[in-house]
Amino acid sequence: MMAPPGRRPPEARGQVTAQTPSPAVPRRTLHASLRLGRGRNVVRDFARLRLEFGAEGLSLDVADLGLGGRWVSIAFKDENHGAFSRVELTAIAEGPEGPQGTSLSERAFGHGRFTWLGRLPAGTTALRLTPMLGEPGLSIAEFTVTVRSRLALVGRAALRRPALTGQALFWRAVGKRVRSQHRLARALVPPGLTGYETWVRHFDTLSEADRARIAAEVAQWRDPPLISVVMPVYNPGPKVLEEALRSVRDQLYPHWELCIADDASTDPAVPRLLARAAAEDPRIRVERRPENGHIAVATNTALGLARGAYVAFMDHDDVLPAHALYEVAKAIRREPDLDLIYSDEDKIDAEGRRFEPHFKGDWNPELLYGQNYLNHLTVVRRSLVEAVGGLRPGFEGSQDHDLLLRLSDRLDPARVRHLPVILYHWRTAIGSGTFSDAFLARAEAARLRALEELVARRGWPHRVERGPLGFNRLVRALPDPAPRVSAIIPTKDRAELLRVVLDGLLTGTGYPDIEVVVVDNGSTEPAALALLAQAAEDPRVRVLARPGPFNFSGLSNDGAAAATGPLLLFLNNDIEVREPGWLTEMASIAVEPAVGAVGAKLSYPDGTLQHGGVVLGVGGVAGHSHPDIGPDDPGYFGRMVIAQEVSAVTGACLMMRREVFEEVGRFDAEHLAVAFNDIDLCLRVRKAGYSVIWTPHAALTHHESKSRGKEDTPEKRARFEAEVATMTERWGPELRNDPYYNPNLARAKALFRLW
Repeated sequence: MMAPPGRRPPEARGQVTAQTPSPAVPRRTLHASLRLGRGRNVVRDFARLRLEFGAEGLSLDVADLGLGGRWVSIAFKDENHGAFSRVELTAIAEGPEGPQGTSLSERAFGHGRFTWLGRLPAGTTALRLTPMLGEPGLSIAEFTVTVRSRLALVGRAALRRPALTGQALFWRAVGKRVRSQHRLARALVPPGLTGYETWVRHFDTLSEADRARIAAEVAQWRDPPLISVVMPVYNPGPKVLEEALRSVRDQLYPHWELCIADDASTDPAVPRLLARAAAEDPRIRVERRPENGHIAVATNTALGLARGAYVAFMDHDDVLPAHALYEVAKAIRREPDLDLIYSDEDKIDAEGRRFEPHFKGDWNPELLYGQNYLNHLTVVRRSLVEAVGGLRPGFEGSQDHDLLLRLSDRLDPARVRHLPVILYHWRTAIGSGTFSDAFLARAEAARLRALEELVARRGWPHRVERGPLGFNRLVRALPDPAPRVSAIIPTKDRAELLRVVLDGLLTGTGYPDIEVVVVDNGSTEPAALALLAQAAEDPRVRVLARPGPFNFSGLSNDGAAAATGPLLLFLNNDIEVREPGWLTEMASIAVEPAVGAVGAKLSYPDGTLQHGGVVLGVGGVAGHSHPDIGPDDPGYFGRMVIAQEVSAVTGACLMMRREVFEEVGRFDAEHLAVAFNDIDLCLRVRKAGYSVIWTPHAALTHHESKSRGKEDTPEKRARFEAEVATMTERWGPELRNDPYYNPNLARAKALFRLW
């Protein structure tokens, strides 16, 4: 089923769809063991909850146990996830306006075990477990709550982080209990693990119990889907070919077939090895081609052997982990309408050492224009591959990217699923797949041509060019005439900042129709008043007087109401224009019907990155992607040089169509006066079914918050804490599940790292 033109339906946002629980997973009662101290132990059952989005949660009543305000550790095992838990752990406490939830962010300790250690909110009456968005249900076991004594915790914290523990004791001595509790909790966090090898050992190594659990689960499945692994083969080293074949034969999911096309290998050892493998296992089928046709033709030959409803693409020297096809089949059983499934991947060297993991985000067509970020493991409904004609000769080196772009013409985003698990090991050893510069140049040209043909198929007036590092860049065409852009700039005093942004807009920007609405929040400095009067003489500039307490949302809403353009650009007064084409880039994206908001690449004056899009959940609510990377750093797998969908962008430079701004209800001036109003707006944009795009091709300098200052007074801190509470109450599940940031990655900062 093709997605309708224009914006996606609201239910497709973030790939959240109604899920069908697997019939093979029995409903079990979860018992909680509560160790309350002084020899008092209680065992209590969780009650089941029906949730708004169709899934089922669990609630544990602890109202009579006096846990509110006490330090506890909560431990549980998530049987299906090793590196991250797809469950929301929440403490429910009675507040002045009824029950309120506080999210408890657990820490992974390997092999599916998670622990939260901290002080429960006062008045805690229940502990609640709910599946993350996109998860069909819970798979929790061994849930324990243990009350901890303050003296024992202080001793443990002092051993781990003595300086931080000292600060906690100091603040408690002077009566600052909240500050003391925060520092003690930080001091109790164990030192972080480091290195990918450590991560693999703790979070991506199957135990015998894991293998037995998977085998038992698969044995209960009725009508398991047949997955056809298609493999083109041409002169690999016999050792790596044997390892690739063995990795398929060793799959814990037995319902597969391996369809191999030998592309006229000249090494006689290759056909002998393939013939022996086919003789040993009837699920392996081999066809030897009479002549070498290269990888696209050979893959199509292998596809011709396939009988399964789904095909998985595999190279002749790579390796599948033992649970790869099990994870794919489980996803298909859970959502039988899926058309495309893809996973995370890493690389292996000649010794089998794993390195350079690629932890991906969910379906991101804008990113796919620039690069084949799906890569391996990709599994597609066979009928869909056949409908687009399979792989195309002439696109060698980028044949997979070309296939995915053609598939994207008819894919419904709700029928695409990303599995955040390493299910493919891509070999990079010398002699088994390294490429010459000439081959890479041809592959780059093929990638560019694949996008050019997509543009032609869709009848777009856009053009395609080579972007940074050889990635594709889609350059959109502006409508003729270009729509007016109304730049809305809240400001107060600081004439030296405002002058820079006004000069950049009015003289340094190559856009034909700009209106500037300056919203003055009560400037009193003579230089600022003089600049405002001078600016108002320009027919393109309007100055609105809006004195009073600083409220970015209210000021921006007032500016938008006074603006006359169909495109609204919300812009900080501390932005500096660096090149003339930035506004054309943003406007050309914002006019697209499916796009709801557009953000820019913002850097500090020293060139380090300030804003590369926003990642939800970082630091509790949200944080900027790739903070402080250098000007020449392309980011994680090139993410900072390619336009892409994101969950949100900063309001320091945010463009959207007026109709979208009004449709989603404008900025929330009542509850989010200063912080997170841009995040909230973007989340409402996505909820309405529009996408949010960040582009690195609109690059500006941001002298961040210089005119507003820091959150350094009790009043500002109280306001900020209230805004945090608003966001967590309004968007709690979304903040735990950014679709464009992999759940395996750390969320202290959005650095795209494991630790």
